[in-house]
Amino acid sequence: MSTAALQTVQLAPGQAAWQRFRRHRLALAGAVTIVILVLGSAFGPYLLPFDDTFIDIMQRFAPPLSGAHILGTDELGRDVLARLMMGGRVSLSIGIVAMAIAMAVGILVGAFAGFYGGILGAVLMRIVDAVLCFPAIFLLLALAALTEPGLMTTTLLIAATAWMSVARVVEAQVRSLREREFAIAAVAFGSSNLRIMFRELVPNAMAPIVVAATLNVAKAILLESYVSYLGFGIQPPAASWGNMLNNAQIYMTSAPWLAIVPGIAITLAVTSFNFLGDGLRDALDPRMNIP
Repeated sequence: MSTAALQTVQLAPGQAAWQRFRRHRLALAGAVTIVILVLGSAFGPYLLPFDDTFIDIMQRFAPPLSGAHILGTDELGRDVLARLMMGGRVSLSIGIVAMAIAMAVGILVGAFAGFYGGILGAVLMRIVDAVLCFPAIFLLLALAALTEPGLMTTTLLIAATAWMSVARVVEAQVRSLREREFAIAAVAFGSSNLRIMFRELVPNAMAPIVVAATLNVAKAILLESYVSYLGFGIQPPAASWGNMLNNAQIYMTSAPWLAIVPGIAITLAVTSFNFLGDGLRDALDPRMNIP
């Protein structure tokens, strides 16, 4: 047996996963970028001399690096960096909370469908397939048009369009695990179905669930940007990266930084979460070898 193989055998599962994750340079870069975005959005506004709603008419359309306005100002003289950070709070919060709700619903539906199978499983998965037939953005816009825009509404609507893929992953994992020895042993010891599902099966399926959760955050951030850009999401004067793009579209030639700055933030966030998801997928796959 090679030295690398011996090292892999000797490593605890957590250590082996960390070794695999550390080898994924893009995933590490994504994780660092996410930490910077989260910390900047959470604490950055307290370090600036302007808040996101402060209006200075005399400083309208100030370009980046104009005195105290590091990223310039918008059409009302508001500081773009302050609005970017406050918008990051909204967009990242929506992404994370919508992911959590979607994961809860998806795990619940997928666990019941995979464990019970039969008519119940078929009905639940056909509902999932029916909802997946509609493109997420069109379904989201249709629902948003029927509700009042707002932070909570946008979060719930995004979660309502993101749980189906999670349900399919969980259903497949639970269906394959329910015939394993540990699940059969739990049945033999008289454990209830709910205990078997959520104490035995779902924890053993957490690797693909964690990857799906990470990718769902990126998807939720993009969806929030779409609906806010089209005017159905977060409404001014509250800032989000999506409505910053919406407000900037008529100033693309005269003040391009108003669109470039939130566009870069969205790109960094979505790309970083995707890289993080790729890294977690490789790290949590026990079939991966450490060279």
